[in-house]
Amino acid sequence: MTRSKISSARRIVIKIGSSSLTGKAGSELDPAAVDRLVDAVVAARERGAEVAVVSSGAIAAGLSPLGLKVRPRDLATQQAAAAVGQGLLIHRYTESFARYRVIASQILLTTQDVIHRTHYKNAQRALYRLLSLGVVPVINENDTVGTQEIRFGDNDRLAALVSLVIGADLLVLVSDIDALYDAPPSQPGAKRISEVESVSALDETTIGGVGSSGVGSGGMVTKVEAARIATSAGIPMLLTSLDKAAAALLGEDFGTFFHARPSKTNSRLLWLAHASTPHGRLVVDDGAVKALIERGVSLLPAGVTSVEGEFSAGDAVEIASQSGLVIARGLVAFDSSEIPQMLGRSTKELAQALGAEYERELVHRDDLVLI
Repeated sequence: MTRSKISSARRIVIKIGSSSLTGKAGSELDPAAVDRLVDAVVAARERGAEVAVVSSGAIAAGLSPLGLKVRPRDLATQQAAAAVGQGLLIHRYTESFARYRVIASQILLTTQDVIHRTHYKNAQRALYRLLSLGVVPVINENDTVGTQEIRFGDNDRLAALVSLVIGADLLVLVSDIDALYDAPPSQPGAKRISEVESVSALDETTIGGVGSSGVGSGGMVTKVEAARIATSAGIPMLLTSLDKAAAALLGEDFGTFFHARPSKTNSRLLWLAHASTPHGRLVVDDGAVKALIERGVSLLPAGVTSVEGEFSAGDAVEIASQSGLVIARGLVAFDSSEIPQMLGRSTKELAQALGAEYERELVHRDDLVLI
């Protein structure tokens, strides 16, 4: 897809940041800002697109009702603010979409809801059905129950991952920073970058700065990372501001357009690579390293030399060479306490010694992604 083809996108994920919805730190949710976003969403729908919204703002919206001046740093107060603010946020979206007789729905996610295969399919099925019914899913991280171990970290990344789940044609990040610049935007002479052919080409570009309001958790670094995830899956990304979003979605030259890679990486494996938090590590021998990289096989106990950390079956773990280089990430099939007795042994040997339930892979190739 090129910028000129943006208006023809048939499935779009639009993410909006806290600062764009609430204004300065400590202020209440701005109804006019929500309306402007909804106007742009409805305009895209009228052109035939299905649209999902990933919306920050729950914690920020809860600050003023709780008498808080700035975003709290401790987890418990963040959770309390989210619990108050999430209701305000979805209520405002519901009212705004009702102006067009459009139904909005609320979906709250944590990484644990989506990194496992069955949960991933459940989330995907629910989103597909909502879109087919003409509903606009309004998605946010479940900050009320989220902890450091099960959080996406920022909604830019969440939006990129949601784009993978629903097979979006376009990801749009709406921010108070209207584009990517070749220097900090406040610096004299900084120039807007209209298009990015390859995210890897930005390694030498000065990327920095967080939102101006102080209520968000992301910055330009998280937006570029979102672009890296989406474009790796063949999904282009547009970065723009709220006041220019409607025009940018028509293909006008606003914001920054990130071109997608021509070759796509499996979307679920990108979820595993970017959404999961490793709970431990399996160290493998040279033969296993070669087999995983060159032949794309499952990881068997015979190739593992040691296990590090404590984890349960189904957790994400790193797979590393004996030199310490992490080569893959995967969902392990056994608890960490079970694995030491399995090291270096074939599955047939394990079945004979420990029972038939041990005659299987440590990490199945469908649950493994090379890093």
